[in-house]
Amino acid sequence: MRKVAAAKFKEQCLSMLDHLEPEGLVITKHGKPVARLLPIERESADLIGSLRSQVHVKGDVFSTGLKWEADD
Repeated sequence: MRKVAAAKFKEQCLSMLDHLEPEGLVITKHGKPVARLLPIERESADLIGSLRSQVHVKGDVFSTGLKWEADD
């Protein structure tokens, strides 16, 4: 679990929230842990469509890319 000083967390809070990892973040003051920040567990339904316009398909997804001839 990543540790970060409270002052740094204060400066970069929004960015850290955007990039929060599943194991969370420990916030420290003078090197001692004072808080733990954990992401809220998301329902899998929330993830549907979350990568829309971020994933691009190249080529034919229904083809192996190999040409072959079948014998009768």
